Amino acid sequence: MSDQQARSGAAPGPNLSGADARAFRPGGSPDPGRPSRYPVPVTTTDAPSAPGEALPRTRSRHLDAVVEIAITVILAVGLYLVIQTFLVGTYRVEQVSMLPTLEQGQHLLVDKLSPRFDPYSRGDIVVFHAPGTAADSIPYIKRVIGVAGDHVALQDGEVSVNGVALDEPYLADDGPGDGATEPLGDASAWDVPAGQVFVMGDHRARSVDSRSFGPVAVDQVIGRAWIRFWPLESGLGFLDVPRYPGVPDAPAVTASP
Repeated sequence: MSDQQARSGAAPGPNLSGADARAFRPGGSPDPGRPSRYPVPVTTTDAPSAPGEALPRTRSRHLDAVVEIAITVILAVGLYLVIQTFLVGTYRVEQVSMLPTLEQGQHLLVDKLSPRFDPYSRGDIVVFHAPGTAADSIPYIKRVIGVAGDHVALQDGEVSVNGVALDEPYLADDGPGDGATEPLGDASAWDVPAGQVFVMGDHRARSVDSRSFGPVAVDQVIGRAWIRFWPLESGLGFLDVPRYPGVPDAPAVTASP
C-alpha cells in the first residue's frame, strides 16, 4: 500500500488490468458493451417471497368487504329459504273462523317438519290449501276433527267421531245456535278417506270448512300451527291441542288404487 493511499483512507481497489480495466467504470457500473466478471444484481417483481414475508395485496380492502357482505347475504337468504320451505313458516291469521282460539291479525309459527314423521291428529290446528284453490292462494287455517278412517257426523248441533260426541270447549258461543255445529250443505256425515283429514273452524257459524268442501288431502296441508308469537299482548305461547279422550281409534283404511 502506498503512502498516498494510507493518508486518504481509501481502501485499495481491485487490481484491474487489460480487458478488466477497460470493462470497469467508476461507480461499479460495467461498460454495457464489454463483458465483466462483476455481474450487477437484478431485482424482479416475480421473485418468490421469503418464508414468512407477506405477499403484496392484489385487491382493495373495500372490495374484500363487499365480497364478504355479499357472501353473508347469500348464505342468510339461502338459510331462510331452507327454513321456510322445510322446517317452519310464519303465517298471519286473516279471518275470524278460528275465534276465540285465534284472533284476526295474530302471527303464528307453523311446524312443517314434524308432520313428516308424526301424522296429523285430531285437535291439531293446521294450515292448508282447500280443495279447488290454487297453490299460491291464501291458505286456510282450521282444526282437525277427523283423520283417515274416522266417521264424522253432525247431529243436534254436536259433532261425533266414530259414534262418540266430542267435548269442544274451544268453540265460539256467538252466532246462530250459540255455537252449535250445523251442516253447510246436504251432507251431515262423512267417512274420511286414507291420506285425508276432516277440518272445521272453531267459530262454526263463520267458518267455511270440510262441511262445505269435504276432507282435505294431507299433501295439501302446509303444516301444524305451533306457536302464537305476535302481538305479544294477545298471548305468546304454544297452542293447546285437545285429544278427545274416549273417542275410539279410526279403523285402518287404505288408499284407492
